[in-house]
Amino acid sequence: MAHIDLGLDETQYPGITGLMRFRPETAAPLNALAEALLHAPHPSLTAGERELIAAYVSGLNECTFCCESHSAFAAEQLDGGMPLVRQVRQDPATAEVSAKLQALLHIAGAVQKTGRAVTPKLVEAARSEGATELEIHDTVLIAAAFCMYNRYVDGLGTQLPEDPTAFEQRARQIKANGYVG
Repeated sequence: MAHIDLGLDETQYPGITGLMRFRPETAAPLNALAEALLHAPHPSLTAGERELIAAYVSGLNECTFCCESHSAFAAEQLDGGMPLVRQVRQDPATAEVSAKLQALLHIAGAVQKTGRAVTPKLVEAARSEGATELEIHDTVLIAAAFCMYNRYVDGLGTQLPEDPTAFEQRARQIKANGYVG
């Protein structure tokens, strides 16, 4: 049971979905931000890579709902599927992703601790692996946004879905329609 009465069946609307129904006026901009960061066309980072950054930060924040959902969303869109997502969540430095994505994940991990942990050395390391200014910007923004989303979900004590396959079902919907579709 969430910390506040959402006025709905939380088993039907677990995690952030119940919160979005409780406050549709805040849900619209939150969904628009998720759409822009994770699903909308990007010149160089795939939707799967961006979802992977969200899943990684959510895991560091120990937000089970967001970590599991965005892990499923990333797995649905990455060739390596869930095994790759698990590798990244365990240790991005040894995961089978590009050196550029590893460097971006290190930046995301620094943001999760505090924005001030993003050092010129981390940024230069990402640049040296080919990361663009836009990719560095978007990595920091995804990580920062997911710190907020994670705290929103956990701060209100939301529930997990009763059926863990719900994440996979939602992943197919997100891949096809995005966050505002």
